[in-house]
Formats: sequence, structure tokens, C-alpha cells
Amino acid sequence: MGVLEAIVVVYLRELYYPTGFRFPLQPIPPKILLTEIAREICTIVMLASVAAAVARNAYRRLSYFLFTFGLWDIFYYVALKAFLNWPSSLLTWDILFLIPITWAGPVLAPLIVSITMIGMGILIVHLQSRYGAVKAGALVWVFLGLGSGIIVLTFVWDYARLIVFGGFLPSILGLAESQAFQKAVAFYVPAGYNWLLFAFGEGLVISGIILLYRRSKGRRSDSAW
Repeated sequence: MGVLEAIVVVYLRELYYPTGFRFPLQPIPPKILLTEIAREICTIVMLASVAAAVARNAYRRLSYFLFTFGLWDIFYYVALKAFLNWPSSLLTWDILFLIPITWAGPVLAPLIVSITMIGMGILIVHLQSRYGAVKAGALVWVFLGLGSGIIVLTFVWDYARLIVFGGFLPSILGLAESQAFQKAVAFYVPAGYNWLLFAFGEGLVISGIILLYRRSKGRRSDSAW
């Protein structure tokens, strides 16, 4: 699926960015933008459907979704490198996602997230196979949720600022068709990425994963007594 998505992106870049994909970005027609959003939704639905179809319980479904999502994202960039020799480096900026607003950041950041997702997916399967069950608890979900939210914030920060301070918030549902917003985006060039905040969010997620492992392992140890 990652390779298939890369093929779609090759077509889009040939049509709208024939001289190369770089910021500031040339606006694309609203119809194409909405179609791309629909494609992203369908991709998530497909990944979730695969996880739901092959897993026996909620934690397994989560693990398979995390694993397949991470692989999909990694192979997407591997395929883009093979097809377009892009990105030129892991610090090259990319448009990562469009829902609910545009996500942007260096390629390295989503790759780190993908590796973390794959690791968590494998860990959940390991815990269920070896210890019989996964024990999360509220604190684990707080770490995972807060950390994930912070990471997402680093991706949407620039475009969120553009929407809020540009006065586009009242018409946020119609941004795809807003010529004024498209003009504003046409001048947007990333100034820098908040790696410190990203590291903090990633650290919270990893802390949650470690706590998940310890609690699940401890549950088996307690039951042995």
C-alpha cells in the first residue's frame, strides 16, 4: 500500500510540481485536494479493516493497525526515493497528512513515529503471546495519548497558526475551496521544526510503552504466586 500511494504521489508531482517538490507549494485545484483527502481516509479505513479482519481482540487489532501503518509509511518513502530520488535527505520537509488540517514536517519525524508504532505493535503481540494478556491502565493511556497529541501538534503547528492568525478559522470547513487561503499557503516556507517538543512527545509515548510492558509482565508474575 505504501508503494501504491507513492505511485499516486508520483503522478501528482508530475502534474503540479514538475520542477520538484519544494516549499512554497504551488496550490492545487480544490477538487484534487478534496480527492486526496478522500484517498487518505480510504487508506486509514483499509488499514483498520485489515487489522479488524485478522485480529482476535481489541489489543491485537490495535497492534496490527500500528504495525501495518508503520510499514506503510516507511515503504511509502522508500518507494518515493526509488521512483523520484526524493527526499534528498531525512530532514527534507514534506506534507504528511491533510486531516483535519495540513500536517508538515521533516521526513525523519514521521519515520521515527512509524518505527515506534511498529515496535509497539510487535510488543503487544509478544505480551499477549507470552503473558496471556495486556494490562495497560489509565496512566499508560495518558502517556500514549498526551505524547501522541504533542507529536501531532508539532506537525500541524505552522498551518494551525496560519489558519488562526490569518483569520481563516471561521471558514475552516471550506479551506480547500478558499482562494485567499490558497494564496496564503503559496507563501508558506517552513522556518524550522520543533524537535525539542517532538522529542518530549516521543519520550512520553516510549514511557507509556515501557510502562505497558512492565505492567503486563508484572501481571503474569503476580498470577504465578
